Amino acid sequence: MTSTESVAVPTAAIRPARVGREEAREGSARARLGRGLQHGGWFVAPFFVLFGLFVIVPVLRGLWLSFTDANISGVGAHFVGLDNYREALDDPLVWSSLGHSAYFTLLVVPCIVVLAFLLAMLAHHIERAKWLWRLCFFAPFLLPSAVVGNLWWWLFQPATGMVNHVLGLQTPWLTQKSTAMLAIVICTLWWTVGFSFLLYLAALQNIPQHLYEAAELDGANAWRRTVHITLPMLRNITGLIVVLQILASLQLFDQAVILYQFGPGPEESTRTFVQYTLEQGFTSYRVGYASAISFILFLIIAVIALGRMWLLRKREEGVR
Repeated sequence: MTSTESVAVPTAAIRPARVGREEAREGSARARLGRGLQHGGWFVAPFFVLFGLFVIVPVLRGLWLSFTDANISGVGAHFVGLDNYREALDDPLVWSSLGHSAYFTLLVVPCIVVLAFLLAMLAHHIERAKWLWRLCFFAPFLLPSAVVGNLWWWLFQPATGMVNHVLGLQTPWLTQKSTAMLAIVICTLWWTVGFSFLLYLAALQNIPQHLYEAAELDGANAWRRTVHITLPMLRNITGLIVVLQILASLQLFDQAVILYQFGPGPEESTRTFVQYTLEQGFTSYRVGYASAISFILFLIIAVIALGRMWLLRKREEGVR
């Protein structure tokens, strides 16, 4: 056999060697991953310890208290089963406070979505002093709730407040039932729209510019580009904003309590679900009953969040 002739190597002899090399590489990769997890675990361990101590343990403790008749002292609590939940379902104040929270949610969520989108479009397309516009739109979100509540309490005063002065009215915003919830909505819009505005602005900056250029070459005006390009591209972020705002609105407490000086508003028209829970726990000292009410709200929020995840998964499956 000459040097130019090739030697035929059996395939059965090559395959075990190749499989062995692949298994060795996979074993090496698993070993590196295991070492990475082992060393990285020490960095995340403090978070999990604190999360367990300050989130998991209180939640489990509250769940246990919801099945007892515990008072604020925690002494002499007895297991009562589902009695607290049965009482909550028959309590008219639970339903009225939940209705107030739902009414506020229906008012504020669409307004925040529309206003945040318009502000983001303005800040995205404006040419001069972009940083100033963005700062003005986002800055109120950085203020503490106590500052926001007291500021708007002063602005809504009928005789000396700026709202009536600008509108030329003498409306008692905080003392009549018809405008009580509207005052909270206005305060909340001014305070929290900056967060949704920032999400929309980031999403607008990620839309490929060539889509607008192609549409403009096809003769599409600004309105058509917005309807057929911008809004569809922002569908996912809009869904996220809607869910986040619903969850936040159902937990309305700070601005409502501060605006009405820790009261339920005129004719108890602004008592929210969270406020009623705290009244039961820290005014009536019924910690067990308050825990049961709070877990009812937790279940409502969990259903909304899981429903959003389910819809998102279905939409992704439909795209595939």
